[in-house]
Amino acid sequence: MGTYQRIHPQVQEGIASRKAYLVGGGIGSLSAAAFLIRDGHMPGRNIHILEQSSIYGGSMDGAGNAKDGYSARGGREIEEHFECFMELFGFIPSLTNPDWTVLDEFRELNLAEPIESHCRLVEKQGTPADFSSLGLSTAHALQLGKLTLATEERLGTVTIEQFFDPSFLETNFWYFWRSMFAFENWHSVVEVKRYMERFMHLISGMNQLKGILHTEYNQFDSLILPLMKWLEREGVHFDKGHEVTDLELSINGDEKVITAIQVQVNGSPKTIPVTRADLVMVTNGSMTENSTLGDLDHPAVLNRSVTERGCWSLWEKLAAKSPDFGRPEVFCGDIDKSKWLSFTMTFTDDEIVFPYLLELTGDAPGMGGVVTIKDSSWMMSWTAPKQPHFINQPDNVKVLWAYGLFPDAEGDYIKKKMSDCTGRELLEELCYHMGLVDRIPEILEHTTNVIPCMMPYITAQFMPRALGDRPQVVPQGSVNLAFLGQFAEVPDDCVFTVEYSVRSAMMAVYELLKLEKEVIPVHPSKYDVRVLLTALRTCLGNKPLPLDKTLGELLAGTVLSKLI
Repeated sequence: MGTYQRIHPQVQEGIASRKAYLVGGGIGSLSAAAFLIRDGHMPGRNIHILEQSSIYGGSMDGAGNAKDGYSARGGREIEEHFECFMELFGFIPSLTNPDWTVLDEFRELNLAEPIESHCRLVEKQGTPADFSSLGLSTAHALQLGKLTLATEERLGTVTIEQFFDPSFLETNFWYFWRSMFAFENWHSVVEVKRYMERFMHLISGMNQLKGILHTEYNQFDSLILPLMKWLEREGVHFDKGHEVTDLELSINGDEKVITAIQVQVNGSPKTIPVTRADLVMVTNGSMTENSTLGDLDHPAVLNRSVTERGCWSLWEKLAAKSPDFGRPEVFCGDIDKSKWLSFTMTFTDDEIVFPYLLELTGDAPGMGGVVTIKDSSWMMSWTAPKQPHFINQPDNVKVLWAYGLFPDAEGDYIKKKMSDCTGRELLEELCYHMGLVDRIPEILEHTTNVIPCMMPYITAQFMPRALGDRPQVVPQGSVNLAFLGQFAEVPDDCVFTVEYSVRSAMMAVYELLKLEKEVIPVHPSKYDVRVLLTALRTCLGNKPLPLDKTLGELLAGTVLSKLI
């Protein structure tokens, strides 16, 4: 009989007595706990999720109320080929329908209400801009071809602005790209390459966000909450107020074994002993560590601390113990290149903003996705999510979200740095660019709150990096330690996605437990000739391809010669 993998791996001897300690309460740890239970047959009561704060979900958060205003630091875009994400939520029960899984309700929502933007770009104070094409010349398209053919090793720490011509960075393609994924010009071109290859099947619909999926509510309420409820029913321990400060490590030759966990429990030191049979999985680094909030009358003050930064500080201690644990300073060493600001607006009895946006864009809330302001000095974008955006949100309350990539730039209407602006000033600048400047006083009368959020490390995962800067999910020689999340190395996949964290969790569980089960492969868009040809036509403005040249010939003469 040929080789095959088990759908349900056998119960391992001794699994009932092994323990797992998951450091950090984000989607990586929550996913790892779920896979430990389902695939590893580990009892939930043996799993501890150690979290410094009182809130789980990591960067997939959402909080607030109608009286004080709602806040969400951001939302993660999802698409149909998030294979590990789909696998996870395919066995997590829905909170509203006992016969459905979270994946079932997610699928039904997106079949009934698919995203298709009819106003992807605006400019000149609320004037829709041309977004009908990617705006790439043949030379630009060939630069993208050059990028896909280059190796990560050859590209190394090259930045986006070092790789592409300046004119490329003024194209619609780049406006679409940077506002969807939050790339800055000084970020790693290797990460752009990964995105290009991973999402090549989406390029033909990128100007209208076709293929991007959304959840019923914010991602905490729609995804994190049902996952946590299931884990709680399985007996998993949610150890709040547990700040992991260090891991004790024994190194014997190439073998690395965690022997103890140092924890501050509500300010008191504690040591948790760990055997070599137990598992320790660490979320090293966080996009939203040291985030700060403001309000209608106060800005969100940037936290520049380099000594008290949670999981970054833990990673720095671990990296000092072994070069196999990566180099955190590459990612967290320059927060002026990894920070940006988002803000969440809460309106009560609004009769101006949401009706106006429907008329401007032609898209009902939740149906159009992100809208980018081309001539914003802050490079602002906004999203009108499906309402209600929070489970407890009243019918007469609406929530709008926006962010800016250039928080140190002066505004076009508010002559201050974005980072220095109060929530009120952020809203006024946004209203100016929407074409609502004359109605600002009326809008403010119905504004409950505007909550700015400054995030020092929100794009740290895009910083230029080389091989070894991110540790392997299971480092060389590790017996019982794995890394989870955006700063562990997951070949071929893309950071700043839920899928990346869930995939890292699946990899960690399967490898440490040595399960007879393979991690689901990354969707191979880049190997599908049909996808390649469609993407090429789109990048060339849907002009007919030369019939006397194959795709390989078209690229070979202009691109390969530059790489060899």
